[in-house]
Amino acid sequence: MPGAAETAHSHPTEAVYIRIALILAVITLVEVVIYYLESFNDILVPSLIFLSALKFIIVVGYFMHLKFDDRRLTWVFGFGFVLSLGTYVAIVVMHHFHQVVTFFSNMIS
Repeated sequence: MPGAAETAHSHPTEAVYIRIALILAVITLVEVVIYYLESFNDILVPSLIFLSALKFIIVVGYFMHLKFDDRRLTWVFGFGFVLSLGTYVAIVVMHHFHQVVTFFSNMIS
């Protein structure tokens, strides 16, 4: 395949994967700890969403090798993630300000 040698990259070493696994383990530990701390009750869900998003970015970036691929693929995955997160936040906000149970009970009566 012409040009394959030009786009080849060196594969990460085992040390890189171990470092990434340790980072993911520390983030998971932080998630578990803040779940049990009562002082985080007000910001628990946003904190967990942020930490999960951070883990998603790390996993997609390294284990799916997007770090070494065309930048457009990173934008495609990033756009999909932002779109899904935006949809989730919109649904939570809609349910907070307009209860679905109230809406359907008014339709029936």
